[in-house]
Amino acid sequence: MVDEGSGAMQPWQRTAMGANLLSFDGSSPTGSLGVTIFEEMTSLATATGAINLGQGFPDEDGPEVIKDAARLAISNGANQYAPGKGFFNLRSAISRHQQRFYGLIPDPETEIIVTTGATEAIAASILALVSPGDEVITFEPFYDSYGAMIALAGGKHVTVQLKAPEFQPDLDELTEAFSDRTKVVLLNNPHNPTGAVFGANILERLVQLAHQYDAVIISDEVYEHLVFGAETVVPAHVPIATVPGAAERTLTISSAGKTFSLTGWKVGWLMGPADLVAAVRTVKQFMSYSSGPPFQNAIAQALELPDSYYTSVAATLKGKRDLLITGLKAAGLAPYTPAGTYFVNADATPLGVTDATALARALPELIGVAAIPVGVFCTPEGAKNYQSLLRFAFCKREEVITQAVDRLAGLGSAISTSGLLGSLK
Repeated sequence: MVDEGSGAMQPWQRTAMGANLLSFDGSSPTGSLGVTIFEEMTSLATATGAINLGQGFPDEDGPEVIKDAARLAISNGANQYAPGKGFFNLRSAISRHQQRFYGLIPDPETEIIVTTGATEAIAASILALVSPGDEVITFEPFYDSYGAMIALAGGKHVTVQLKAPEFQPDLDELTEAFSDRTKVVLLNNPHNPTGAVFGANILERLVQLAHQYDAVIISDEVYEHLVFGAETVVPAHVPIATVPGAAERTLTISSAGKTFSLTGWKVGWLMGPADLVAAVRTVKQFMSYSSGPPFQNAIAQALELPDSYYTSVAATLKGKRDLLITGLKAAGLAPYTPAGTYFVNADATPLGVTDATALARALPELIGVAAIPVGVFCTPEGAKNYQSLLRFAFCKREEVITQAVDRLAGLGSAISTSGLLGSLK
């Protein structure tokens, strides 16, 4: 955070008055950012005193009762290895959660494992199911670990473009993406980075195609409770495992980090048919084996919080989303309203900017706000479709978002007076 009372001029303020910007290479849609984009943007935000709306982590902890439960678990000796598939009390709580919200009843003994965050669940699933040459389908843009894990498994990454303004895929293009070599469909719903929530027609077609080509569905649903109601394509989150014919071939992944604002605890889980879960567990045991015993115990209690907690989380985020969108519009950007997650994508084209990667690198010094270029969530070819889009995170305190909005108000004039416009095209 910038010390507003210090009187010292921050680096981003000096830049806005004409100081030199950091050098950058905009020759590629993704520049040199690659998979280090979050680290780079966070480092730039730290170095310049910018507000970090790039990396998607909350700046407030979750409920005190959950933290108290972790402290108590530590005091009571939950500090050694947990069982490889996770404590039974957490697996049971996950099963009850699925029944309460979705009518699903996975067996906590054979159909659920606890993982070190959702990212480990994704990695273990892909490594367990994908052999060299197998095709894995994702929507594009996609969360960056997907591409990395598909490559590590030796798979071929096939993408289907999500199209603005609602970022839904074309059903014909989705159908064409499948082939006899399709082994896995990796779904992220609600979707990062676009904030899309996929409609019933999309989910049903995915299930039909998975049956037709005998593919496994891996469904990353970490934003399941961050859905904003009337503006979504569907009224609430619908796990693809609830679609007729899906459960028998679907691995569903979620975690505590997003729902409870405890991203650093890295408590995730995976559930599905016993044979698929067993295959993933075989790989997972050679990764972390197990982790976070006191956190597992605390999250078991967190999952029992009343429905009012879950609705309040979404309602609070919706207010922050709307505040940020208003500020982005005032800054001259063209934001797309997300139906879920805690990210807003905004098009910089109205400001005459088409290279969002170059703009992202300039923003921390230019106006004191950090964002992420959407192109880094794409293949090099796919990035061309999103090269003018920036992703902003609104999982921050309201006063932080308000301060960011104040700084964004000067974006247009800062770009024009800095002499940068030519290099941002």
